Amino acid sequence: MITAGDFRNGMTIEYDNKVCQVIEFQHVKPGKGAAFVRTKLKDIKNGGVVETSFRPTEKFPAARIDRKDMQYLYADGDLYNFMDTETYDQISLSKEEVGDAMKFVKENEMVKVCSHNGNVFAVEPPLFVELEITETEPGFKGDTATGATKPAIVETGAQVKVPLFVNQGEVIKIDTRTGEYLSRV
Repeated sequence: MITAGDFRNGMTIEYDNKVCQVIEFQHVKPGKGAAFVRTKLKDIKNGGVVETSFRPTEKFPAARIDRKDMQYLYADGDLYNFMDTETYDQISLSKEEVGDAMKFVKENEMVKVCSHNGNVFAVEPPLFVELEITETEPGFKGDTATGATKPAIVETGAQVKVPLFVNQGEVIKIDTRTGEYLSRV
């Protein structure tokens, strides 16, 4: 059990029948009355953020989040198939469970599958991926002075904004958290 006085950023607890992560916390000692802990809690299953206050002695059960490295095999309709590289067990997750996480992941890449009590709630792609541009308008010399961008489609089908000098067939590095172009490879 974790008391509210022991909260730290990133800690996961079970609160109100939900698994929540402490995003922000602040110990408040007003001049009058008892001290309390003001917190921002993020529901890790649906992403909602709630601001609440607790007495420092309130207790909460710790939530154990399992992050397992798995290999993304292939997509079959609305199902994404993953394999545990140690046990060779395979699981299938629906588009709703995976969400937007797979738009920069190509087949045979490693991802982290997050679960709580055996229930998968999220897939974390690698932080940076290298993908080939399959479709974009041609770039012209001298177009780089303004820092302008153009849309490009990468090999997974996702759209990314790239600088004007990047051409079709080039491999680029992308930050999967923001979906932004980082550099050419």
